[in-house]
Amino acid sequence: MNKHNKPAKTGYKQGKWGKGQSGNLKGRPEGSRNNATILLEKMMANDGKDVVRAVVKAAKNGDMAAARLVLDRIIPVRKGRAVKLSIPEVKTPLDVLTAQSTAIKAMADGELTPEEANIITTVIETHRKAVETVELESRLTDLEQRAKEGK
Repeated sequence: MNKHNKPAKTGYKQGKWGKGQSGNLKGRPEGSRNNATILLEKMMANDGKDVVRAVVKAAKNGDMAAARLVLDRIIPVRKGRAVKLSIPEVKTPLDVLTAQSTAIKAMADGELTPEEANIITTVIETHRKAVETVELESRLTDLEQRAKEGK
């Protein structure tokens, strides 16, 4: 509130900030970095090699937490796996139904996880939309051509 008991003119209106506005107009400058991050980077620059050597030595001496840390960096956990699933080429709505049914059956049989089946059916749906778009464009071009010939 200002001296006239009216709300100050800011981006704030009826409980919401305007687009691109915030309550802290000075805020943190864009691109600035957290002090803790800067400190950690300096520590790693100075002592990083020693820390890595100590962790590797601990892992070699049987420290399983250290071993896990080293292995997670050398061989990161894989996010997904290669899936072999025979799906027919998708050209028609019936092909879409068949392909999705194949993925659903593989999931029901335990060959795919629900997440994998979801990803596969999403890819099939995206492909269906692309096929549909090309088909609609072709039909529209054909109709436009017929209209020109009819004039």
